[in-house]
Amino acid sequence: MRAESRAALRIICGPTGAGKSALALALAEAQGLTILVADSRQVYRGFDIGTAKPTAAERARVPHEGLDLADPTERCNAATWAAQATRVIDRLGAARVVVVGGTGLYLRALTEPLFEEPPFDPERRAALADELDALDTSTLRRWVMHLDAARAGLGRTQLLRALEVALLTGRRISDLHREAPRAPQWAARWLVVDPGDALQAAIDRRIDEMLAAGWLEEVRSLAAQLPPDAPAWNACGYEALRAVTQGDTSMDKARWAILVSTRQYAKRQRTWFRHQLDGEAVTHIDPRSAEAAATAARWWHEGESA
Repeated sequence: MRAESRAALRIICGPTGAGKSALALALAEAQGLTILVADSRQVYRGFDIGTAKPTAAERARVPHEGLDLADPTERCNAATWAAQATRVIDRLGAARVVVVGGTGLYLRALTEPLFEEPPFDPERRAALADELDALDTSTLRRWVMHLDAARAGLGRTQLLRALEVALLTGRRISDLHREAPRAPQWAARWLVVDPGDALQAAIDRRIDEMLAAGWLEEVRSLAAQLPPDAPAWNACGYEALRAVTQGDTSMDKARWAILVSTRQYAKRQRTWFRHQLDGEAVTHIDPRSAEAAATAARWWHEGESA
């Protein structure tokens, strides 16, 4: 039933700050498309400025799906997002949707086989979650290096997931993916957006733009409404700014911490895309190129006949 849709599904991806959203917005507006956002931070309602969520003006130009799916106190995993994304693609048709995002696990859940999750004991799962949530991300990463090294380069949410499965089942997610896959829902053509050495400067500039747009005020408002253990606080930069609102650190120190963590996140994303995507279904693009828009349009139309 989905043979045509699988061949036509097209995905724009790349590290944070690379310029993929602007490129996708221009493409979607020119082609009359809907953007389906694949971003594990933009799924949370109220977390807008610091996640670079599309503005009201951008959403008025192009319809967006995949945003604001969960309350900040809820956990939204890749399977939940992929189920919602599949409904959007079924409703609109893959030929009218461009998937845009940098969360590799979300993209994998949409395009590759997923394992059949074994049952978890609810009490053990809750007790383990309490223990793991208290650990910092670097500690979680060291644990994952020992238990499921293939997933050690992922973000905090995925590290927690890898540890949960390994400790509660005695099996690695990496092995479960290989041994007990469900059938993939979609094939894909990929447009990987990356400005190369200019990325660090772009990240630096975007952080300052977010701060100028009222990011600290957004955090102050959220902190007055949400508990400190709400999963949405894991979005890059929010904990550092919450520490500013509590008087625990200075704005300069927080900005530096955000810059370092964002660069590290972008590095992990680049590693994921480099290792996971190859072959003729992948096109690479520098968004600064004078030919970027033309390349994106050509990539889109090539996918129509794939």
